[in-house]
Amino acid sequence: MERLCARILDAIKEPFEIGGHGVDIGTSIGISVAPDDGLEAEDLLKNADIALYAVKTGGRGNWRFFAPAMEAQAQARNALEQDLRHALPAGDLDVVYQPTIDLDSNEISGLEALLRWNHPRRGLIMPAEFIPVAEDTGLISEIGEWVLNTACAEAAKWPASVRIAVNLSPVQFKDHGLVDTVKTALAASGLAAGRLELEITETVVLQENESNRVTLQEMRALGVTIALDDFGIGYSSLSYLRAFPFSKIKIDQSFVRELGENSESAPIVRTIADLGRSLGVPTIAEGVETPAQLRLVRAAGCKEAQGFLFGRPVPAADVPAMIARRKAVTVHAA
Repeated sequence: MERLCARILDAIKEPFEIGGHGVDIGTSIGISVAPDDGLEAEDLLKNADIALYAVKTGGRGNWRFFAPAMEAQAQARNALEQDLRHALPAGDLDVVYQPTIDLDSNEISGLEALLRWNHPRRGLIMPAEFIPVAEDTGLISEIGEWVLNTACAEAAKWPASVRIAVNLSPVQFKDHGLVDTVKTALAASGLAAGRLELEITETVVLQENESNRVTLQEMRALGVTIALDDFGIGYSSLSYLRAFPFSKIKIDQSFVRELGENSESAPIVRTIADLGRSLGVPTIAEGVETPAQLRLVRAAGCKEAQGFLFGRPVPAADVPAMIARRKAVTVHAA
């Protein structure tokens, strides 16, 4: 059975052509086996579907056999999905903001909008737990639009030198109205397009389809900045830079947090910063938590940095005071 699954996955991964364009697809396989997993077709299909969800949760592109523990996990996920459908209209979702520091001026150059879910019973739920559910159900489009509108409206109140960064899910690129959504958010808030930074992951470029490229070009034409997030963890990141001229590169925090501990991290960070400099693209180091890490990313040539060393995410009401405090510290240090 496992050999058959491997053959199916390999066969489906073979690229093919539609209308002169190369297309790559993948699949996931969930398996249930009689009699252990059920005797009726309905039970076998249900358990195979549960196994399929387990594959998707674990990263897709693989296969899993049904196990009884998966059923409890599936029930918990379904409960989370139902609660998430009510979270936005109930006002349980919040946007908080984490600063990015310009390493030349030491002032706040921008803030990243981060989503939080204050569940009425479970308390704070972090995005890593509920964003995959939002993406699988299609809720991410509505939630993402709300985050974009909220963040732009708040950023319009800040000093003109401070940008706002908003993450876009790869799923949002399936919405042909994404560019119009960005236009509407800018128009409604009055925020200058140059102050909006849209962060995308390698998945968007990895799909290599014409629709995504057109969407990125149209958003770039609006005047917004397009940043490649989590750079360095993808197996073909360099090809992404060739496929689309990004305005910024964010070095994944996994490298930054190991600076001074893992001998390979510093050369990687320095190489990415050098690459960005040669392309005329500024680099941002994510996950800076200690003064030692800050010294190393400065030495590597990063232009900006983000992390708990500079401030944890705060509600919108606290952003003006955060900006003022940072400016006062910078002036005093000068």
